[in-house]
Amino acid sequence: MNFQKVILPVCLSVVGLLAVAGSLAAGDPTKDIKPAGQPAGEMPLPPGWTPQDMQACMAAATPGAQHQMLAAGAGNWSGKSQMWMAPGTPAIDTANTCTVTPIMDGRYVKTEFTGDMPGMGPFTGFGINGFDNVSKKFVATWIDNMGTGIMNGTGEVSSDGKVITWTFSVNCPITGKPTTLREIETITGPNTKTLEMWGIDPKSGKEFKSMFIELTRQPA
Repeated sequence: MNFQKVILPVCLSVVGLLAVAGSLAAGDPTKDIKPAGQPAGEMPLPPGWTPQDMQACMAAATPGAQHQMLAAGAGNWSGKSQMWMAPGTPAIDTANTCTVTPIMDGRYVKTEFTGDMPGMGPFTGFGINGFDNVSKKFVATWIDNMGTGIMNGTGEVSSDGKVITWTFSVNCPITGKPTTLREIETITGPNTKTLEMWGIDPKSGKEFKSMFIELTRQPA
């Protein structure tokens, strides 16, 4: 058994447990973010490891500006959405709400979404968003009660920090093959944002706008 291959996943998990609590101003949505710190005692390094290797693990576990950006979206949001089942079809209007909460000491945020699918019933969704310090990309996963798969994606932020463009991979139930979804999340004000979802029409193979959501954060 290769000891280093076994200890590396342990390292990536343990460094999160070694976090030292941080304190930010009351009312700040990033108040729960805590930096990763050094363990109280010395941890013996595995054979072949250097202090720089352990420092790289610690850096991978330490929240930064990108995590604060995600945490700034914490709160209760309500809005309205338009959905299109296929290109050229009439828009379906619905209302929705979502709650965004920082978790894991600010390393991720969870989104709990509720709405209604006309003709299909209540809709509930659950997502986890974060920023991977190693790949330098925003990362996300999503599940909901309208499917049984898990959608995974990565995101790129604009230079002004107001737009994240997400690219998700999911299996299409009609073709039975993987397909791509593109989501554009735009901050339009201190307490407003929009979400645009673009998908691939399984019949024509062309991309079309499948959803547009306007969200407003409710007062605390």
